[in-house]
Amino acid sequence: MPIAHGDTSTAEPPGIRLKGKAASDAAAESRRAAARRHRRPFGSAVLHAPQVLRALVRADEIWLVVLAAFLGCGTGISVWLMNATTQIVHQVLFHIRPDERLSAMASLDPTRTVVVPVLGGLALGLVTLGLTRLRPRRTVDPIEANALFGGRMSLSGSLIVVLQTVMSNGVGASVGLEAGYTQIGSAIASRWGHAFRVRRNDLRLLVGCGAAAAIAGAFNAPLTGSFYAFELVIGTYTLVAFAPVAVAALVSQAVVRALGGSIFDLTAQITPHIEALDYIPILALGMLCALLGISIMRGVTLTEELFRRSRVPIWLRPAIGGLAIGGMALVTPSVLSSGHGALGLTFEMHEPLRWIVLLVLLKATASAISIGSGFRGGLFFASLFLGALLGKAFAGGLALATTAHAIPETVCILVGMSGLAVAIIGGPLTMGFLALEATGSLPMTVAVLAACVVSSLTVRRTFGYSFATWRFHLRGEAIRSAVDIGWMRNLTVGRMMRREMRTVRADMTLKMFKRDFPLGLTQRAIALDEGDRYAGIVLLPEAHADEDDEHTVRDIVHYADTVLLPQMTIKEAVAMFENAESDALVVVDSAEGRHVIGLLTEQYALRRYTEELDRRRRELSGE
Repeated sequence: MPIAHGDTSTAEPPGIRLKGKAASDAAAESRRAAARRHRRPFGSAVLHAPQVLRALVRADEIWLVVLAAFLGCGTGISVWLMNATTQIVHQVLFHIRPDERLSAMASLDPTRTVVVPVLGGLALGLVTLGLTRLRPRRTVDPIEANALFGGRMSLSGSLIVVLQTVMSNGVGASVGLEAGYTQIGSAIASRWGHAFRVRRNDLRLLVGCGAAAAIAGAFNAPLTGSFYAFELVIGTYTLVAFAPVAVAALVSQAVVRALGGSIFDLTAQITPHIEALDYIPILALGMLCALLGISIMRGVTLTEELFRRSRVPIWLRPAIGGLAIGGMALVTPSVLSSGHGALGLTFEMHEPLRWIVLLVLLKATASAISIGSGFRGGLFFASLFLGALLGKAFAGGLALATTAHAIPETVCILVGMSGLAVAIIGGPLTMGFLALEATGSLPMTVAVLAACVVSSLTVRRTFGYSFATWRFHLRGEAIRSAVDIGWMRNLTVGRMMRREMRTVRADMTLKMFKRDFPLGLTQRAIALDEGDRYAGIVLLPEAHADEDDEHTVRDIVHYADTVLLPQMTIKEAVAMFENAESDALVVVDSAEGRHVIGLLTEQYALRRYTEELDRRRRELSGE
């Protein structure tokens, strides 16, 4: 029977009706198909979950904060593991109890004191030699990664740094674990950022979150960790960046405390008030901290230079450095390791002034030799301990020099501790918040900040670098902070140049040139010699103004000796335009080949430079 024109029913084909078992089978199959259709969305959601999460992190900053919280958890666990591992190594190698700290020991077995740093340095040298052959690439730290590489870090290379740091600190080298903390925390952040395919600026922010979580967990100080990230790793502070950085720091601190607590704990008696006249010697102490910090940084460089001139194999240098450290440790074990235990004793011990001065010299020398001979680690905590000793010596000297009102020794210790750390590491606000979180005293924090400002200014005016940026300077890198300048290297001449251009033979007469290149056709033409190499730029108005048609193109070319190379950065290109006083330059494949591959105008280069600068300004301001 024919179907009516308006009938839209398609449940059964025309002329076919299912009855009995066939109808029930068809109904069952329909139900199974419907069930399969209902199951598909769940399976599809599971399969596409990574893409969904990546989209959420990229689209909503709340999810970036959630990612920072998980990052803080992972970093806190890493900090605790490094602490626990190093303490176990100290117990085994130096035969101390679990509740004892290596640098706080009154005495150690003399044989172990000398042999452990020497053999440990030899083991470190051999391990480093083997790892260098397996992985010859240099590992970048968080500051360099954020300044030059948009936050890209190697997790495998960072694990190698962690291993070297634990080995160095474990055998008694006068270095801290903080470099390892920030390295692994930032590397984990960089890897997670890559996994979620975050933008360049967000990746740099996550690297800062990792560093903040590392310092917060190590010092039980979330504000200190946060501003360490802002001042040293991110390079600036914005309201947009505060939430993820602070969350990562808080979560890491909570994780470390839950697992066993922080190793940084000051129980000093703080004076409730600091007199106005006391700020004069406090500022003088800040300047003295700057001078000692510069001396230590110079000492590291001097040690490295002496080892290079001696031509001692690189793998053997840590063993020689370990011998020197072991010899100084026979005088006092306080020079060993970073000085966590000895820092607490500094507030309690009552030693003669000459002994404190000797301890300052021994610890400073041990730190310089440790880094200069090839041990891996940082000077963060070593600078805190050294600064505390310097402050104690300063208070003792001040008490001997005057019989008037003396500054409390604890104030000088805390001021020296923060002032020297600022001189070597940088970050005056970081050290100010460390003093605030360690003491809970606002007057003490104000005094610390005053000394930190003086110390920072003195280092900048007389030396110009912190320890991290000084190491970059020695390698030829123009980095003074973690502010992103890597975009300048990415914005190269090869990426900006225009490949479409008009060329002409240099031996062509002007008569033929005027015929082939009438006015208005283009602004300039590129002259090539017989070997198709660059010979110069011909300006059309000038060529048509020349009345001698027998002249050749070669007679009127410009900028024959000034060329751009494709690997040049935008900064180098702008400098070339200024020196040549030209509005366009030719790009050649190499200085030797001089084969033309493109043309770049000054107007376009400056426009791209301005656009990138404006983009970075918006990122820094949080727009």
